Amino acid sequence: MIKLTVLYDVPADVDTFDAHYFGTHVPLAEKVPGIERVEVTRFGPGPDGSPAPYHLMAELYFADAAAMQAALGSPEGKALGADVANFADTRSTHLVGTVA
Repeated sequence: MIKLTVLYDVPADVDTFDAHYFGTHVPLAEKVPGIERVEVTRFGPGPDGSPAPYHLMAELYFADAAAMQAALGSPEGKALGADVANFADTRSTHLVGTVA
């Protein structure tokens, strides 16, 4: 299994970001053929009370690398990618790995 992880820096306007992310972006992700599971983590303060370096982490699970490429290249996957410009006024980091 392959996982695409996206870490979003803290946006300037958290409420606007979250409204679009959870109201539009996550539902788009759930419609992409080949994505087996979508998980989103909202970060809070660290154990010492320090602010989190990231706002959200999205994890998209695929059967394998070929399934990920097919999913992201599908019309639904392209729509998902295009939607990022509608809400992400912040930097994001993308990581791909094999689930151990």
